[in-house]
Amino acid sequence: MSNKFLVINNLTVNIEDKPILRGLSLEIKRGEVHVIMGPNGAGKSTLANVLMGDPKYEIIDGTIEFEGQVINELSVDERAKLGFFLSFQYPEEIPGITVENFLRSAKVAIDGQPIKVLEFKKLLKEKMQVLDMKEEYAVRYLNTGFSGGEKKKSEILQMLILEPKLAILDETDSGLDVDAVRAVAKGISEYKSPDNSIIIITHHSNILDYLQPDHVHFLVDGRIAKSGDASLVEEMEKEGFVAFKN
Repeated sequence: MSNKFLVINNLTVNIEDKPILRGLSLEIKRGEVHVIMGPNGAGKSTLANVLMGDPKYEIIDGTIEFEGQVINELSVDERAKLGFFLSFQYPEEIPGITVENFLRSAKVAIDGQPIKVLEFKKLLKEKMQVLDMKEEYAVRYLNTGFSGGEKKKSEILQMLILEPKLAILDETDSGLDVDAVRAVAKGISEYKSPDNSIIIITHHSNILDYLQPDHVHFLVDGRIAKSGDASLVEEMEKEGFVAFKN
């Protein structure tokens, strides 16, 4: 099994003719945790959405290669079936569809094979316990009436159920209290394995109190301005993002 997992090469991306990413390159190996930090407007969420295949972003130049396959032209559902997962910064409320039914349908669609109702209920209960979620959430409508912390836990629950190869977590810790951050970090730790990789996009170091990243990158003005290990987070907190501008 090749360890070359995700390779982003010279990625240049526009939205409505406005350049957002400007020749960004990044390589992520299987089993690694990468943290991407940077100021507002740097292109962090754009990178997450482009990786997932959001059609409103236009790739002007460069390639995204996953397990040896260039995926620039693949749709969102095709990337999901390859093993991509995106946890949204602002999860949508979907009335009329319960958490359980949504997750079971999504798992069948991704895996391409049926799963028995009782078997899925057992799996869902196990994963909800990891996140300290009450069982009653399974029969509630997806994210409807959920607090910010509950919505973020719901996203991590999806990740644990779907077991993607690459999890892209966009501002997963934003706006969460200490207990919710701890629960989300526990869920991420439960998911992490030598066979998958994680990209954590964040403004804060809160979640890094519970997770040890392999690499930290500072994204400024659509480019990776600096990369290193977890010690770079301390440098950022002392100097601020302005210190990493070219």
